[in-house]
Amino acid sequence: MNDTFKLPEDCTDMRDVRCGVDATDRELMKLLERRFGYMRAAARIKTDRNVVRDEARKQEVIRNARDEAEVAGLPSDAIATLWGDLVETSIAYELQEWDRLRP
Repeated sequence: MNDTFKLPEDCTDMRDVRCGVDATDRELMKLLERRFGYMRAAARIKTDRNVVRDEARKQEVIRNARDEAEVAGLPSDAIATLWGDLVETSIAYELQEWDRLRP
């Protein structure tokens, strides 16, 4: 795959747009891989399964995403929903990893 792409303001046709979207999606996947690596680290570090779910931290992460979306001029409610799904998926993954590490 070619990682050469134009920035949105430089796109002149849908081919440029699609190339940029695909490249961005690959970058996002790498970031998600790193984020889930942190979930594996948390599962390894936490000694009590009951502390995996931290509702206060969950709300903080979602609030941070909403605030950053607002600053960036993005749809903050939709981003908050997306982040809520991401955090829930991360918690489920961390629980799975916690159990895997402690058979």
